[in-house]
Amino acid sequence: MKLFADLHLHSRFSRACSKDLSLEKIEYWARKKGLSLLGTGDFTHPEWIKELKRELKEDEKGIYKSNNGFPFVLQAEISNIYEQDGKIRKIHNILLAPNFETVEQISDFLKDKGNLKEDGRPTFTFSCVELVEKLKEISKEIEIIPAHAWTPWFSIFGSNSGFNSVEECFLDKSNEIFALETGLSSDPQMNWRLSKLDRFTLVSNSDSHSYWPWRMGRECNILDIELSYKNLIKAIRTGEGFLGTIEVDPNYGKYHFDGHRSCNISLSPKESIAKNNKCPKCGRKLTIGVLHRVDELADRQDGFKPKGKPDFYRLIPLAEVIAGYLGLEQAHSKKVFEIYDLLIGKFKNELNILLETNESELKKAVDEKLVKLIIDNREGKIEIIPGYDGVYGVAKISGIAKKKKPQKTLGEY
Repeated sequence: MKLFADLHLHSRFSRACSKDLSLEKIEYWARKKGLSLLGTGDFTHPEWIKELKRELKEDEKGIYKSNNGFPFVLQAEISNIYEQDGKIRKIHNILLAPNFETVEQISDFLKDKGNLKEDGRPTFTFSCVELVEKLKEISKEIEIIPAHAWTPWFSIFGSNSGFNSVEECFLDKSNEIFALETGLSSDPQMNWRLSKLDRFTLVSNSDSHSYWPWRMGRECNILDIELSYKNLIKAIRTGEGFLGTIEVDPNYGKYHFDGHRSCNISLSPKESIAKNNKCPKCGRKLTIGVLHRVDELADRQDGFKPKGKPDFYRLIPLAEVIAGYLGLEQAHSKKVFEIYDLLIGKFKNELNILLETNESELKKAVDEKLVKLIIDNREGKIEIIPGYDGVYGVAKISGIAKKKKPQKTLGEY
């Protein structure tokens, strides 16, 4: 059974997240998006887990379903901030768990280490090695996946506080790590440049802080499995039934290029190196982006694909394509929703429209200019102005692309 799975979400109890996030709204927009499995987000938070227990029922296969039958897998993200090898490390990890009993044991361990009530993405001062050791003592079925592996802050390979390899981070527990989350600013092709990553399944998720369809599901995994927790974990660990991923263009991510948003400076790695990695306007150190960091660690040329690796598809979310067609900078618009809902009503869901719906059928429903944008999106022909230092990349649609003003919060991440 072909599934589209977004395994990294958050609840309203995480910082910088929409305060009206609920399972009902998440499910409503997930169905429109075309997703068929979601992570619950934030199972470590005491209030959110109460809600999950009240609204979800286990199907005896480790999958939890809403009253309307939509499937979820128990999922959380935690932050580990600690010192190793004389350097402060800041790493985010995704956790997947098979059942509520296991979640309770995880929370019992974590609540002695930090405050679970303060943030749906709690922070701890113990190492990733200890995290793996303790969680695997609870259950071998728990999955631990380094989150958004390349972003400058809070990631395993981040330029500011990360490591140069999985082995440096997890030491003798590295054999318990089977997958890496690529994050918005990288994609599988970039990760394939590192031969030491060949053994890992490269998963992609939205890390959405809201339920809107230009956030949730903007990146997701394509699976061909009979849906169960066991089969999901097998796909992640072995690649069996893992067909590939949906990605945004890495240029779209907020940390693809180097830059300094306070000065509106965006530079390619080559340009940054020529300027000593300093902002040419103020002289301060640039935020070194994902492309630069991949260049530093890569031992292969761009374009190399290891044998047997699954495909991936680069797509801009439909609402953002529609916004560009309308000449709007924001997808959150009544006009955008009108066209979006028209298309969903005719063609089932967003992913079906972006990936499968025939061009001639689309032309019967909407303007040819919009159809061309949808097909160009499918074929990877829409250019993106690269994101940098917390500023999203911008699609060059209808000639309206402008560099956005620096974001003041993480609320739309």
